[in-house]
Amino acid sequence: MATASASVSTVAVIPQARISKIGGGDRGVKSRVSVVDVNPCRNNAITAKLCAPRTSLGFSASRHSWNGKKGSLRTHSMKNDMLRNQALMFTDRLFPECPAGSFKQMCCYNIRRQRGPFVERLTTRYSTNRTTMDVLNNKSDCMFVKHHDVQCAAVGPDEPHAVSTTWPDATLEKQGVSILDPEERSIELKDFLSYELPSHPKLYRGQLENGLRYIILPNKVPPNRVEAHMEVHVGSVDEEEDEQGIAHMIEHVAFLGSKKREQLLGTGARSNAYTDFHHTVFHIHSPTSTKDSDGDLLPLVLDALNEITFNPKFLPSRVEKERRAILSELQMMNTIEYRVDCQLLRHLHSENKLGSRFPIGLEEQIKKWDVDIIRKFHERWYFPANCTLYIVGDITDISSTIYQIQAVFGQAGLQRETIASLPTEPNAFGAIAKFLVPKFSVGLGGNLSQEKLAIPDQAKFTKKERHAIRPPVSHNWSLPGINKVPDPPRIFEHELLQHFSFNMFCKIPVKKVTTYSDLRNVLMKRIVLSALHFRINTRYKTSKPPFTSIELDHSDSDREGCAVTTLTVTAEPQNWDSAIKVSVHEVRRLKEFGVTKGELARYCEAVLKDSEHIAAMIDNVPSVDLLTFVMENAALGHKVMDQQQGHECMVAVAGTITLEEVNSISAELLEFIADFGKPSAPSPAAVVACVPKKVHIDGEGETEFKISSDEISAAIRAGLEAPIEAELELEVPKDLITTPQLQGLRLQRKPSFVPLDPDSGSTKLYDKETGITQRRLSNGIPVNYKISHTENQTGVMRLIVSGGRAMESSEARGAVVVGVRTLSEGGRVGNFSREQVELFCVNHLINCSLDSTEEFICMEFRFTMRDNGMRAAFQLLHMVLEGSVWLDDAFERARQVYLSYYRAIPKSLERSTVHRLVMAMLNGDERFVEPTPESLQNLTLQSVKDAVMSQFTASNMEVSVVGDFSDAEIESCILDYLGTVKATYDSVKEYNPSPITFRPSPSDLQFQQVLLKDTDERACAYIAGPAPNRWGFTVEGPDLLESINTSSELEQRLELSTSNNNAGEKKQWTNIRSHPLFFGITMGLLAEIINSRSIFLWGNFFGVRRARTTQGLETMSDKILSDKLFDLPIQFGMLLRVHPIVRQVWQLRPTDEIGGFLCFCRLFTTVRDSLGLTYDVSFELSLFDRLELGWYVISVTSTPAKVFKAVDACKNVLRGLHSNKVVERELDRAKRTLLMRHEADVKTNAYWLGLLAHLQAGSVPRKDISCIKDMMSLYEAATIEDIYLAYDQLKVDENHLYSCIGIAGAQTGQEITGKEPSLELQGGWPWNASVSDRDCAAASIFLSS
Repeated sequence: MATASASVSTVAVIPQARISKIGGGDRGVKSRVSVVDVNPCRNNAITAKLCAPRTSLGFSASRHSWNGKKGSLRTHSMKNDMLRNQALMFTDRLFPECPAGSFKQMCCYNIRRQRGPFVERLTTRYSTNRTTMDVLNNKSDCMFVKHHDVQCAAVGPDEPHAVSTTWPDATLEKQGVSILDPEERSIELKDFLSYELPSHPKLYRGQLENGLRYIILPNKVPPNRVEAHMEVHVGSVDEEEDEQGIAHMIEHVAFLGSKKREQLLGTGARSNAYTDFHHTVFHIHSPTSTKDSDGDLLPLVLDALNEITFNPKFLPSRVEKERRAILSELQMMNTIEYRVDCQLLRHLHSENKLGSRFPIGLEEQIKKWDVDIIRKFHERWYFPANCTLYIVGDITDISSTIYQIQAVFGQAGLQRETIASLPTEPNAFGAIAKFLVPKFSVGLGGNLSQEKLAIPDQAKFTKKERHAIRPPVSHNWSLPGINKVPDPPRIFEHELLQHFSFNMFCKIPVKKVTTYSDLRNVLMKRIVLSALHFRINTRYKTSKPPFTSIELDHSDSDREGCAVTTLTVTAEPQNWDSAIKVSVHEVRRLKEFGVTKGELARYCEAVLKDSEHIAAMIDNVPSVDLLTFVMENAALGHKVMDQQQGHECMVAVAGTITLEEVNSISAELLEFIADFGKPSAPSPAAVVACVPKKVHIDGEGETEFKISSDEISAAIRAGLEAPIEAELELEVPKDLITTPQLQGLRLQRKPSFVPLDPDSGSTKLYDKETGITQRRLSNGIPVNYKISHTENQTGVMRLIVSGGRAMESSEARGAVVVGVRTLSEGGRVGNFSREQVELFCVNHLINCSLDSTEEFICMEFRFTMRDNGMRAAFQLLHMVLEGSVWLDDAFERARQVYLSYYRAIPKSLERSTVHRLVMAMLNGDERFVEPTPESLQNLTLQSVKDAVMSQFTASNMEVSVVGDFSDAEIESCILDYLGTVKATYDSVKEYNPSPITFRPSPSDLQFQQVLLKDTDERACAYIAGPAPNRWGFTVEGPDLLESINTSSELEQRLELSTSNNNAGEKKQWTNIRSHPLFFGITMGLLAEIINSRSIFLWGNFFGVRRARTTQGLETMSDKILSDKLFDLPIQFGMLLRVHPIVRQVWQLRPTDEIGGFLCFCRLFTTVRDSLGLTYDVSFELSLFDRLELGWYVISVTSTPAKVFKAVDACKNVLRGLHSNKVVERELDRAKRTLLMRHEADVKTNAYWLGLLAHLQAGSVPRKDISCIKDMMSLYEAATIEDIYLAYDQLKVDENHLYSCIGIAGAQTGQEITGKEPSLELQGGWPWNASVSDRDCAAASIFLSS
């Protein structure tokens, strides 16, 4: 149950909103507080803030830079080569006894390398041109910036947004020194460490005349795709007291009001936007071209971003629509986790706006802004010089891309200003804005027509300047020597909190990582925190651990403009004081005694192996990850490198660190905790405890829980005063199975491959098209593997055991899930302790996870091929199968974990609502929810062991492996470590689990409510119903795949196809419906269609004859009406083809056809956009593989006043697919989206691992190689009729549909009964009206208004 983690990161991460990962790696996640996304719709969104790669292993920055002299351009490659030679010269002087070109470490161990001498590897890499365009050798390419008259941006100390390219002119040229004395060596080391890190060789940057900066990075993963992000340097900290939330409001209105962005949706593009403290970012992920387009799509993407950023239409109807959405979003995100984040930020940044200016804003202010107020804020901050454009993707011609940027954005923001128009009154933005922002009286010129851009001579163009400091706030730093008395701990209490948490923050300025010395400090911090993580994680493994988790994190935050070190402790409330004592005690011990020599060697080598592994992935990093990394590090001012540069620099600095320096860094990093209260120590920026108001006490139930600030301070002092001892060294095994042991196993069990099919006699089945190999071992274990070189020198492996929680008997509910957790908690195999196993994984860079689902038990390994990493992973798998040690204390921890999970359900609105819905739909079957305290109490160590290990029989297991290995390597590991596994568990117990069924209908539990008392109002709802499984089986028994192929309808259609002589269509139609993956394909397309956002287009974007546009409208009223039509709620759909008002406005003859007019209404568009009932709604399918059932779920968040209407609207959309027919373009768009997703994912090992799953599993008999080979053709072949065949298998009628509404608020003590009246649109039609009447009535009302 107890876990710990520690990380150091130089990427943007808000410390109190991170997600931890055991293993000592860096991590980061978008803060619930500091970032707000505009569009949660899954199919139309890109995750806004992904975890950025480590800067210490970093990648990204500039190919060329101006050296400060006009017209002078110098390549970084030349500088990098010079510096590498100097680095080699330096190390040779330090160690003259080493052979020429070798590299020896200064610390107590040697770093192993794979590819020869340091200088040889470096010069070899950079003598080969790896770019798609030979920039170094092509002079015309080198001068493209000058050709377009677009100069690169100069980078100043107060401009962290552009990547620095400064480089020292001095060189290290001391010759003839063979042996250096200590003083000279120290000087040489200091000189070496002062050099700047190299910059990314492929990254281009520039600046337009109007001030817009741009950064371009070619990257071919995924191929034929591009990421374009427009970053506007304005956020919530720029808002005045009466503008809280307006930056986020503009993000919504500008983004979702853009017609050009909407037009891109049909191309397979995805888009989204987010707002944080001081950035607003609009991003589009797009194909570079489509089969329907004549050329490059990038100009259209840029044009959409230009419209969104500089030319938005602030229509009153759009403003009102987004106002409703934001108010719903505010309630949706107001979870207890969000409120905890807010409290932590308030105390961490109590001295500035970051503690109070949360991007979501204040409800009372959001309700009152009009269009003029919103437009004025936009005019104040949205100008080119305050923006940076990032383009990362499959770009082959940089010069052409720069030309496109100039063509689209060159005229943006130029505004007309005369002497008379200068403002005469003081600006009202506040003192900071007065200093930073020039005063202008008019808005953006980007809204002017082309005719208006002809400026008279007496007028002049002016350009706003960029704001220098981001974010524009000041901090109270936690620095030593200030002699500040620490503030008392702050306490946040709430009835919805389940656990106690303790947070201690230290806030310091960001130290830019630009030199080798900076990178060296990052490496040393990682070593310190990795050592602390491992110590805590392994020392406190008792049956009743004093804490749930302890994390120590050091992160640079670009959103907050500071670096924060955070100690976070979580614990059961009754153990809170012991948890604080342990955390402070361990931090103090590390600060006083430092890391050991073994820890230094172990974690430094692990970092270098990880670095080398990432460097090998240089050509496989997705563009969105690269872009996120560049954006965050540019904001922080870090030097951006590619992965190979990062690894080479890391190796160079690793050879210079010493144990004394690492421990000096340790003392500095941990001083604010270990010396808490001392006058000389840094004072914490904040100490915050989050405490539940009530806790569960065995035998007493819920009781009041109170602690004070003085008690927390006393617990900290107790940890500081406890006696400490130095850490002892730990022996780490080189192998879990030695060579003699392996030889003995092979002699005893004689592993071999056996025929997969007794009839064929072949022991190896290889499919040339997919590259998949199938094998079966003599002990019965089937193995699938695929050799893949897309992820260099890496591999993944997955063991799947059929059974899972479905095999739990009625007497032992929870046995499987608790048993799997027990194995994970114990961590012991054979004679090796948990500590030794974990360090074995650290040394071999193995990431291992063990999990259970309703159908399977799954164990997954990620490994590197270096240093026998694959053999080490196979050894660990063998030991888990053969030598797992089941421990009583691990069982108790596992049981406590699930007991805590169950008791947390009533304190979460979403979890309690889902729990009640699932229990109702599945007739109270506990196997699909958390086990109850009664069930947990009935379990024993032996019962959970039997429940798990009885499933681990060879014939019930399947192993799949994907990676960069050879046939010989993988088959040797398979025979050695899987072939020597016993075929069955020693004491097999037969289980006869009860069948899984849906509750008989109708039932009084089909509509339920959950009422949760809370200080704030919120609401959510879930709607669910039965569906078949992935292979067409249902809980009622019929085989749907067989029934649709024997139906009379099929025969009639076949006869029709034959009579029409359309043999090809007949064959294709027959093949897809008889294919075992038919329901998997069609259900996936159906879900994509239901979730898709509707398209509303006048004319066709690509090639189809267009209707008349606004250029053909003569009067202003016509143009206003056309704008209204563009903003028309989209469900009014197809009627507008024939509506008389429309035809009159567009001056169409009765015979004219609006050929490109497409409009359809689905879930997101109806419930969110048109009706304003939610911020987020989605449709998901759970299609099982082994179990003969599935279900669908619609999840929707809303307000208590609207949630009933939202549920009704969701039901109507779900049931309305027959009346509101799926059209061909919808299906084509869904196909394109899924196929593009497949084409991108197929480059990854993890995706192939999923494709290989169940290929030889007897429990999933319909899965075979055709399901992988035919997937793309099945998507292409699917028809609308196929989609409706799948749709008809969903039970959406009242007798089968289940819904549960959850409402939280102060007044929830009163039971809510009944449903709201049937939903009506304003002015309008009831939902039960016929489609045509409804549409005509609504459109008439809308147009006549």
